[in-house]
Amino acid sequence: MLSLWENRDMMLKSESKQEIIRRLKGDLLRWEGCNASQEGTKPLGLGPLERAFPSGVFPLGGLHEFISTDPEQKAASNGFIAGLLGCLMSKGSACLWISASRTVFPPALKNFGVDPDRILFADLRYEKDVLWALEESLKCPGLTAVVAELRDLDFIQSRRLQLAVEKTRVTGFLLRNNPRYLTTTACAARWQVRPVPSDAEDGMPGVGFPRWHVALLKVRNGLPGNWFVEWSAGRFHPVPSAAPAATPPAAASSAAAPPASARNTG
Repeated sequence: MLSLWENRDMMLKSESKQEIIRRLKGDLLRWEGCNASQEGTKPLGLGPLERAFPSGVFPLGGLHEFISTDPEQKAASNGFIAGLLGCLMSKGSACLWISASRTVFPPALKNFGVDPDRILFADLRYEKDVLWALEESLKCPGLTAVVAELRDLDFIQSRRLQLAVEKTRVTGFLLRNNPRYLTTTACAARWQVRPVPSDAEDGMPGVGFPRWHVALLKVRNGLPGNWFVEWSAGRFHPVPSAAPAATPPAAASSAAAPPASARNTG
């Protein structure tokens, strides 16, 4: 009778090097909570941006933090996340948006294919309450995604959140505006989104489609990079490189809050 090690050696010899490497990579990703074979990890149509992630798919069922240092970047992050939600919620699922100072204008989400009626907005008083609500909501498998506006997040807090999403496969988006410190977290990816000028339609005055400079600063088991993308026709499209704008166009900030008088109508 062959020993366990002899059986293992025979199996390894029967596999090519490429097959062994592919299988080991798959095991590593699965042990780290990234399982591309599960439902919900199918490609979202992000083009070259999505190829930066393990197995070429956007990591759902994980945490994504978005860093912004000014109101323009926060508005651009709102728009980019709204586009992601439009892809994730195409089958009519629900999302929770938590914050202590909400700036998103719900009717503007329709521009990204998101029905505002499918999003539950929780406006809390303190950021510590936002963190608590975030962790509890990530434990709810009935949600597709949870968006939370937080300023600071340490590794222990992020690890608790990551353990929650590994069980439910809910995707978490963390909007961190002007964080006081940037340290290592358990998030699957760290992003920074800046607005860039839109191209107006031929013969049509005014603004064009929302366009951003998207920087993937950190990604687990992937390749960080920079891309210029545009949201049009209900999906993301890569666009030629251009210098980021100092002042964002209205299109890139279309998910930002309007004046207080208009916000009351949403």
